Amino acid sequence: MESRHHLRVKTPLEYVVLAMAQPDEQNTPAPEMPTEDPSAKLADEAIAAANAAAEMTIEEKLAAAENEVAQLKDQHLRALAEQENIRKRNQQEIANAREYAARDFAFSMLAVKDTLEMVLKDDKSTTEQLKMGVDMTLKNLANAFERAKVKEVKSDGAKFDPNLHQAMSQIESEQPAGTVLQVFQKGYTMGERVLRPAMVAVAAAPAAAKDEKTNDE
Repeated sequence: MESRHHLRVKTPLEYVVLAMAQPDEQNTPAPEMPTEDPSAKLADEAIAAANAAAEMTIEEKLAAAENEVAQLKDQHLRALAEQENIRKRNQQEIANAREYAARDFAFSMLAVKDTLEMVLKDDKSTTEQLKMGVDMTLKNLANAFERAKVKEVKSDGAKFDPNLHQAMSQIESEQPAGTVLQVFQKGYTMGERVLRPAMVAVAAAPAAAKDEKTNDE
């Protein structure tokens, strides 16, 4: 007899059980990918750079060294040129300042010269008028000195200062020793510099006071 195979149809319950037994592909976590180590990457780059440097020929190394020397030489020459320019500029500024100062002082002295010439040409002036002319000349000169920062050294009654005074003699006096008693010639300063020290006479202890001091010793 002819045998027939019949396919058995699954029931709905069997389908449900079969579905629950199969793994859920959507909920299964994906395997983690290995991350790249930064230190390993840097090491690889360093090795590659070392290999590249090692592969440089002697000619290439010599050319690189010559190029570096040329750059340093150029920088040195530029620095020297800049220093020379600064030096010349400073010299020019100093020369200009000196020329301006001399011109300004000379301009101030023109008024003094004008006044003196007027006094000399006037042969009809009285003594009093001549004195007025000289006084005007002195004022003009004082103004010129003031603009040039020329000042008179204060000496009368001052303490002797070797930087400002030149002692010409000593006078016995009751004043403290070293006190300026007399001015033979005035001294002047210009800014912080001494143009001319004042020639003065200074006080010295009386002879009697010196003898008493010697006896006490």
